[in-house]
Amino acid sequence: MTPGFEIYGKIARPVAEVFAAVVDPAELSAYFTTGGSSGPLHEGATVNWRFADFPGEVPVRVTRIVPDKRIELAWEASEGGYDTKVAMTFEAVDAGTTLVKIAESGWRDTPKGLDGSYQNCSGWMQMLCCLKAWAEHRINLRQGFF
Repeated sequence: MTPGFEIYGKIARPVAEVFAAVVDPAELSAYFTTGGSSGPLHEGATVNWRFADFPGEVPVRVTRIVPDKRIELAWEASEGGYDTKVAMTFEAVDAGTTLVKIAESGWRDTPKGLDGSYQNCSGWMQMLCCLKAWAEHRINLRQGFF
């Protein structure tokens, strides 16, 4: 079995607003990449994400963007030596609600690969919760969390 996961949640904001909160570095840095993001997410870009609670930069390659619908990313697995793939989808439930799904796959079927998938699943779920709090209420859940 190859480790992978998909998480999802609804955000009470229109798709365009939720999508922008992920691709815009100022928005993303307000609730998730609290150490900053080197630039906007656009197809073909490599951006560096920094987290106030995690040392160093995380290079993120944007492999595909479909505006207001899909973001695909690739980044190095935590055990190193290969990349995993992240797919985020944005779907209108109604005019003011967006269903966001985040899936990540590509880990090696090893104990370290499995551990990496668990850690990232937790991280993406936290990101989605932080996105919801930020988009709906302008609350940064990560502030003081770590």
